[in-house]
Amino acid sequence: MEETLEFADRLRLMDERSSAFRAAVAAAPSLDVRVPTCPEWTLFDLVQHLGEGRRRWAAIVAAGPADAPPAVSTPVVPREREALLAWFTASTAELLDALREAGPDRGCWTWWGDSQSPQTAGAVARHQLQQVAVHTYDAQVTVGAPQPLPDEVALDGVDEFVTTCVATTSAWPHEPAVVDYHATEGRSWRLWFSAEGARAARLSTPVTGVGPELAHVSARGTAHELVMFCYGRIHTDSLRVDGDRRVFDQLIAWEPE
Repeated sequence: MEETLEFADRLRLMDERSSAFRAAVAAAPSLDVRVPTCPEWTLFDLVQHLGEGRRRWAAIVAAGPADAPPAVSTPVVPREREALLAWFTASTAELLDALREAGPDRGCWTWWGDSQSPQTAGAVARHQLQQVAVHTYDAQVTVGAPQPLPDEVALDGVDEFVTTCVATTSAWPHEPAVVDYHATEGRSWRLWFSAEGARAARLSTPVTGVGPELAHVSARGTAHELVMFCYGRIHTDSLRVDGDRRVFDQLIAWEPE
């Protein structure tokens, strides 16, 4: 698919979302509060997870093309809030510096080897923008001040999710299916599932009516809502769903090999 954001824009937005994440953590009454959208984690756990991820992916990008990720030592994560936020800021800077140094086209290891996303630093930047964006929303929910993702982040997020996290050569274990996502901002995507795996494409115009090209099920909402649905933060009841909802149940439960 054609890129929806430039590499420099993704780095800028990653920095902006990281600032919003820090602001939400700073506003929390305690680092021990539970994160409603990730109930197994406290807010401290969320910061630790995201910060460790920044450092791990910085090392992966810096290592360049590889068959496996480099070994990374486990960092000491401070428990005091001010020190924790400073550590997170340094973690973010480490990743941004590694991405700038590499540039968008340099190869590196990724876990999405058989998807439609390339194994490059640019694709890492794209996915890591979504990671910090979704977790910023998690932190904002925790402090009672959730904000929708910026439109450009959300639209890129749906695009990124279907090509990186869904598209695969692993066989779909159910009857072949076609799934559409429609953002109210005017963009649509289609996924085809079969024994050959899953592939994704952006639709130039939504498919309507009846016939062989009609999707088995479709979901419509804002791009923010679609991203949150993709990452399990909201459920189908929060979207307009037309067609066989069981296909979404199968997709959510699917674990490609």
